[in-house]
Amino acid sequence: MNVKNYLDSTYLKTPQQEGISEKEDINIVNGFVQEAIEEGFKLVMIRPNRVKLAKKIITAAHSKVSVGTVIGFPEGTYSLEQKLTEAQQAINDGADDLDFVCNYQAFKNGNINLVKYEILEGTKLGLSHHKIVKWIIEVAALNGEQIIKLSALIKNVIIANFKEECYSSVFVKSSTGFYKTKNGLPNGTTITSIKMMLENASPLPVKAAGGVKTYEEAIELIRLGVKRIGTSSAKAIANGQVVNGDY
Repeated sequence: MNVKNYLDSTYLKTPQQEGISEKEDINIVNGFVQEAIEEGFKLVMIRPNRVKLAKKIITAAHSKVSVGTVIGFPEGTYSLEQKLTEAQQAINDGADDLDFVCNYQAFKNGNINLVKYEILEGTKLGLSHHKIVKWIIEVAALNGEQIIKLSALIKNVIIANFKEECYSSVFVKSSTGFYKTKNGLPNGTTITSIKMMLENASPLPVKAAGGVKTYEEAIELIRLGVKRIGTSSAKAIANGQVVNGDY
């Protein structure tokens, strides 16, 4: 098993969060994308404003590395119009994967129709341009029952509105990696949450993101059935090193 085929190498911090300049951020993105090309990772996951740059580097290198970006990130409370506008721009800039943050707050508040409609319209936009679409449910913000219900809701919207050949292109994803938890609780992937997602999102694939810190954890998740793993430490994990950090 080549774990690199499952890794979405991720850099999602803004220059403000890192305390660096725009120029320094661009330099980091350059190095980050070059590393993904050299290591043969599945994908680079970056902020929308860096998609065009990443695509240019990858195209120039004649590499097969895909470019993914996040939509409505990290809160998920953007309006549908804002999410679709952001997604369309990412498509125009060359993104291959669109990772939407589901409006899990609306889901928790019982506004199920809003959530269903954004899943329908966001997926429709992505698939109409032959893109991979992922819906981030933010497991650290949900209890077990909510993880089960939201995973099933996404699955049911897709099954009701799209052909079977589309299912493999729509993922349910665990986490943004940016959710702030209390008392040191995990802010991303756990084996328990992933098992619930796998059981209730199937036949849709699942992406584990946030909290994967070792090669062994990555392999365990893959054996459970996860198809993608998002991590900001892809090289370290692939090389069997233990990493620190939330994502």
